Amino acid sequence: MLDKILAKIQRRSQISRLKKHPHVSFKGIKLGISNHFVLHENLKKVTIGSSVSFRNYVHILVEKNATLEIGNNFFMNNFCSINCLDSISIGDNTLFGENVKLYDHNHAYQSQPEFKLFSSEFTTAPIKIGSNCWLGSNVTVLKGVTIGDNCIIGAGCTIHKDIPSNTTVINRQDLIFKDH
Repeated sequence: MLDKILAKIQRRSQISRLKKHPHVSFKGIKLGISNHFVLHENLKKVTIGSSVSFRNYVHILVEKNATLEIGNNFFMNNFCSINCLDSISIGDNTLFGENVKLYDHNHAYQSQPEFKLFSSEFTTAPIKIGSNCWLGSNVTVLKGVTIGDNCIIGAGCTIHKDIPSNTTVINRQDLIFKDH
């Protein structure tokens, strides 16, 4: 019983924080438990449509000068994350399975004169996901990708290039059975 009361208090606190942010607008939102919204005070814009549902353990990060737009009737399942340093838009009537990840950025690196990674420098490019899409469990969408309307992205896919509208993408894995 105490867990339910604490979860309700946490949901109210998250909604209150969203309402207080000057660049965040939303119409109707349903939150599960242990969701985490990290919204930079100088983000460009966050808009969340009506009838939007975030299940449990969702993580949303929107950094300085970034834009996140989520359409109406959007559903995000458990353990998903949106990591927005540039721009991410998601259309109406779109569903995310468990553990879907969106990254509109990569760490910057150099390969000459010697290889070096930069932990706090990034290259960015917008992500656009159309309306009426379903991203299955464990899908990762990388920077610069546009997914058209009416697409299904099968479980376990890593999307690194554009997907045209009305397309189904599957992660084809062949199981190989060997006798011992």
